Amino acid sequence: MKLLLVVCLLFPVSLWAAEGDFTVTIKDHRFDPAEVRIPADKKIKLLISNLDATPEEFESHDLNREKVITPNGKVTIFIGPLKPGRYLFFGEFHQDTAQGAVIVE
Repeated sequence: MKLLLVVCLLFPVSLWAAEGDFTVTIKDHRFDPAEVRIPADKKIKLLISNLDATPEEFESHDLNREKVITPNGKVTIFIGPLKPGRYLFFGEFHQDTAQGAVIVE
């Protein structure tokens, strides 16, 4: 009975935490999606998975973030809260193809 109560109390919290998660995949040296839309004035978690066999570096001067993602690796980057606008990011190792933006609305 106590276990059921704990599960019921924690379930809404875990749902709430997932609302701030946004996922981006790197494949063929491209970000997918290339544009991520997030709410203004909220801290969010950006989950990045690199499906390529080579490393990539998520870099953004606008967001003040820089993180290397190993081949077939994953990273979590926290951003925000941000004001409405467009914040560019790119893949340091493949700048010609790995381009993207966080659009804050």
